Amino acid sequence: MTHFVTSTVQDFGYVAVFLLMLAESACIPIPSEATMLFGGALANATFTATLPGHPHHLNFILVGLLGTVGNLVGSWIAYAAGKAGGRPLVERWGRLVLLKPHDIDRAEAWFAKHGERAVFVSRLLPVIRTFISLPAGVAEMPLGTFTIYTVAGCLPWTFALAGVGYAVGGSWTRIQRYIALAGIALAIILVGLIGLWMFRRYRTRRREAEHSTAP
Repeated sequence: MTHFVTSTVQDFGYVAVFLLMLAESACIPIPSEATMLFGGALANATFTATLPGHPHHLNFILVGLLGTVGNLVGSWIAYAAGKAGGRPLVERWGRLVLLKPHDIDRAEAWFAKHGERAVFVSRLLPVIRTFISLPAGVAEMPLGTFTIYTVAGCLPWTFALAGVGYAVGGSWTRIQRYIALAGIALAIILVGLIGLWMFRRYRTRRREAEHSTAP
């Protein structure tokens, strides 16, 4: 995935940055870290001079802004999907992960209380930032408020990553290896947490079923 992202950004520049960041915020798990880090690296003229074909180096400010705009547009798409599907969408697919109606009630109540902060903070966290727009749409968070907090959370994320990419420049090959290792570790942790949560939900539902059938 990292190779796909970097080669696409190298070949298509600004358009690739925008579209890849759009896809990431539309709940397609494309790593924004690779997109923005490599986009920032391509803003370093010394680094681009070492690449085959000597591609034109990008403008750092445009890379950061296009990453943010791409995130915003992708977030609008996920938000619209959540709002259009609403609670029935969550109830239909939530059963696959053992979600019950009262779980959804609690989630909606929590998001109603902390929604603005949740949108902002989640934009600064890997993985979670990809999916936060969907529950925002389900909760029917006002679009204007959602947009403001999405942009506020995306701006520091995109510019920070682009800044790191610009700074490392010629060390990109070594940094890319670390990105791959970090992605693998994060995926293992995430899968483990999801598995643990599903196991606990299964055990709870089984216990409730046994109590309901007890004389």
